[in-house]
Amino acid sequence: MNAKLYLWRGTPWVLEVDAVVNSSNENLDEAHSTPGLHPAAGPGLAEECATLGGCRTGLAKVTGGYDLPARRVIHTVGPRYAARYHTAAENALSHCYRSCLELLIEQELSSIAFPCIYTEAKAYPREPAAHVAIRTVRRFLEKHKDKITAVVFCTSNATDTDIYKRLLPLYFPRDNHEEEIAATKLPADVGDENGETVISERKIRISALPGVDGFPISTQPFSGDVTPSYRSAAIKRNDSIDGLVDPAFMSMTRDPDQRRKEQWEKAAQSQTGWAWGRWLGLGGLGASVLSSTEQDSLHGRFLARANAINLTEVAEMKILYRGGVDVDGRPIMVVVGAHFLLRCLDLERFVLYVVKEMEPLINRPYSIVYFHSAASLSIQPDFGWVKRLHQILGRRHKHNLHAIYILHPTLGLKATVMALNLLVEPEVWKKVVYVEKLSDLFRYVPREQLTIPDFVFQHDIEVHGGKAFGIDPRPRAIANRSLLTSR
Repeated sequence: MNAKLYLWRGTPWVLEVDAVVNSSNENLDEAHSTPGLHPAAGPGLAEECATLGGCRTGLAKVTGGYDLPARRVIHTVGPRYAARYHTAAENALSHCYRSCLELLIEQELSSIAFPCIYTEAKAYPREPAAHVAIRTVRRFLEKHKDKITAVVFCTSNATDTDIYKRLLPLYFPRDNHEEEIAATKLPADVGDENGETVISERKIRISALPGVDGFPISTQPFSGDVTPSYRSAAIKRNDSIDGLVDPAFMSMTRDPDQRRKEQWEKAAQSQTGWAWGRWLGLGGLGASVLSSTEQDSLHGRFLARANAINLTEVAEMKILYRGGVDVDGRPIMVVVGAHFLLRCLDLERFVLYVVKEMEPLINRPYSIVYFHSAASLSIQPDFGWVKRLHQILGRRHKHNLHAIYILHPTLGLKATVMALNLLVEPEVWKKVVYVEKLSDLFRYVPREQLTIPDFVFQHDIEVHGGKAFGIDPRPRAIANRSLLTSR
């Protein structure tokens, strides 16, 4: 597959390929106004576009190449990007690339040149879009490599070229060394078999009823007028129910009355001994201490609830999401403080989402990256709620957490972390590492392993300047004017 892949810095309209892709709008009226396309293609292309009747986002239509070196022009419409609906945008962009490739094969063509379908006008971030483009092409070539002779990614500026040079070896490693690097640096979400983003909440889960010894479910075929007798969902009283009972209940070996008395004593102690905490805004810090078994049981109940409901709206807030891996190969969970303060209105559903997303990570060493950029701690955090969250996540979370990297910390945040270390969970909060600027964070977590909100970059530029990233700190309009003048 690598022999079929090319990276070209320049306009795609001069390439002698079977088909060149044009990123247009839904009316296809950008096809005859795009700089560099109309003069080369001639008036015939604009006339044919006018007869197509438009194109929906994510789909593709084909016209002749006319005076272009390419035999055909495939028109597609890229999506608009909004952080709240990022999954829909990712899948729509994946559809763009796949629709173009499917149309290529349908037209019995074999080589294609792609520009960057995403545009600044539609606010699509460049690097996430490049991930979608490359992984979609990779998945398509895995199925149809015998029908494709060449796929050319065309870039028009140094930024896009640098992004593709960094990301292409992750999806198309050229040797064993690049393959080893890709195994550690590929993002956690590389899409499904088509390259689309997987939404676990929308998966259809079908599982058999618990099997019971002595009562096997018949798998013999039925014939004639016999009506199949499906097993009743009501399980018999003498069935095995070990997997259906709360482990805390099954592990009780002491007298239940004695156990209940101890719980009451703990509750009474918390009410009297920690009453002063409410006056200091410390919430429910006096909650009783849970044993390991109780924590496991609590975690299991929350995880079962999280898997049973749709939490898509919480995921779309982008408060917490999976990153790649750190420099030592540990998986990363990303938390965006500003998004939490602005968007999180239902703490109960947010806790369920946290439990569900953290579950794949907490069974092995992992790290957390917290962006405090542009976040404010004007609202006093409820330490009791934080303590409860630690109890729900359980002992595996505390034991396997390697570090919490806090970017752009403030004095107020550092004071809060100090209090959490003293009063809530020292085992967790002693692992905090303060990181003042993005360039320092990349020593712990490679840049390509993180999806970073734009405002985090902007905050870093305002505080530290943008020279470390090759970013022009001047306003965009002035920077673009200077670029045009230099040309």
